[in-house]
Formats: sequence, C-alpha cells, structure tokens
Amino acid sequence: MTSARLGFCGLGKMGWPMAQRLADAGHALRVWNRSNEKAAALQASATNCVACESPAQVAAGAGIVMLCLADAAAVEAVAFGVDGLANRARRGATLVDHSTLAPSQTRAFARRWREQTGGDWIDAPVSGGTSGAAAGTLAIMAGGDATLIETLTPILRGYAARVTRMGGSGAGQATKLANQTIVMTTIAALAEATRLARHAGIDTARIPAALAGGWADSVLLQTLMPRMIVPPAQASGTIRTMLKDLDAVESLARESDTTLPVAALVRRWLTQAVEQGLGDADISQIATVGLQTATPE
Repeated sequence: MTSARLGFCGLGKMGWPMAQRLADAGHALRVWNRSNEKAAALQASATNCVACESPAQVAAGAGIVMLCLADAAAVEAVAFGVDGLANRARRGATLVDHSTLAPSQTRAFARRWREQTGGDWIDAPVSGGTSGAAAGTLAIMAGGDATLIETLTPILRGYAARVTRMGGSGAGQATKLANQTIVMTTIAALAEATRLARHAGIDTARIPAALAGGWADSVLLQTLMPRMIVPPAQASGTIRTMLKDLDAVESLARESDTTLPVAALVRRWLTQAVEQGLGDADISQIATVGLQTATPE
C-alpha cells in the first residue's frame, strides 16, 4: 500500500507503540506529545518521523491525524485549542480519535470539527492494552462514515487486527464503554476470587493454570490474576484511567436511562482506591482495596 502522510498526537503507553508501528510501516509521520522528549525520541528512531512543537504543526503537514489522549479535556485542547489541530488543518482533513470519551462528547467534537475544517471525525477507541498496541493486534470499534472507515482500515491495520464499524458518530465510543463495563466488572470479580482463594489457603499462583480452558478462563484471568498476586513493577493500565472510563459509562447510562448496578459498585470501588492514593497503581491492585459498602447508592 502506498504510504500516507499521517499525524499522531499523544505518545503515552498506548500511543507510542501505535505511532511506532505506523512509522515502521513506512508512513510519513508527524508526531506531537505534551512532553516533547517522547516525540523527539520517536523522531530519532525513525527517519520518516518528524517531531512537531504543537498539534497545529502536525495538522499543517498531515491529511489524517490520529489522537490517543487521556480524556475529553485533552482531546478538546489538542483539537481546538490555541495551537490546536483545527487552526492549521487542511480543508477536509480527517481526525481519528483513539481516546475513550462519552459518545455525546464525541458527537459534539465531530460537529465542531466539521464546522471548522469541513472534515470528518472518526471515533475509533481501541481495546487490547499496551501489549496489543506493540504487537499490532488491537481491536478498533469505529463510529462515523462507513466509506471513510473502509478507506482508513488499511492504515489502522498497522496496529489493529480488527477494525469494526459499529454505526454513526459516537457508536465506536458507546461500544468501547460496553467493553470497559465488561473489563472492569471482570477485573473486580478476579480481585474477589483472588482474595477468596488466598483466605481459603489456596496457592493462588496456581489458579490461572488450573482454570485454563474452563468457563472462567479469559485473557483477563491469565493476565491480571498473576499481577494481583505479584504486583508489577510498572502499571500497564492505571486505576485512575479505568475510573475515568467508568465515569463515562455512568454518564452514558444516565443519558440512555439504563441501570448498571454492578458497574456502579465497581466504580465506587475504584473511587475509594483513588482516594487512598492508588490512582496511578496498576489496575490489578484493586485487589488490595477493601470496598467499604456492599451496595451502590
């Protein structure tokens, strides 16, 4: 496939390996990160990569720009701020947002992008974690124009094994929030199972192998339970980030008049963990936090 001139903003735990894979695939890449050291390091590792001083500078030389940012405030600042993408975006430029936001926020940003640039905003949150980003096996759930998503898919396959259009603007984000509901309630169940086994005198380190192939087996069981037993040296996904996502889940549930009692209880559990100073700890460390109440508000 002929290489495309791309931009990438946000070189965090997920964004760095995603951008690196685009560069490795031969795309001309312009990158920006809030801390410029990461952008400079990526430029040094790839001859076809240029570190930019602002998102606007990225947009000036790229017709397609990807975002992978922490939250809606960061997305808004990068897309529409003083030195934001919209200020120098080419007419009709495409923005692909891999961040996780509330669907209503995405739809508002998409309208604003269209008004200011005449271009399309594709919401394309990802699942698969940092290991999936590095291996190029992420799952992308996309919302937006069907033809454009099909056109973008060969590029997105640089770091994703699957790209699935879920519907119009915001549908990708709604799907990601359903995904996060499954992920976080499962992690909470794993944390409780780890506690139960430990207090029952079972060698918890043997559980993942013992349950492999059974109904309780999953990627989360095999990945997270060992991290609950032996805390990792570095967080691959933090409690604070998961709480942010469950805040968005709660917002969507209110908007759609949906009751989610289990997710609400897990959200309170994460809130207590952050209040206890564990916000930047690996998500597996929720197993160390006692929930103070047994029922959600």
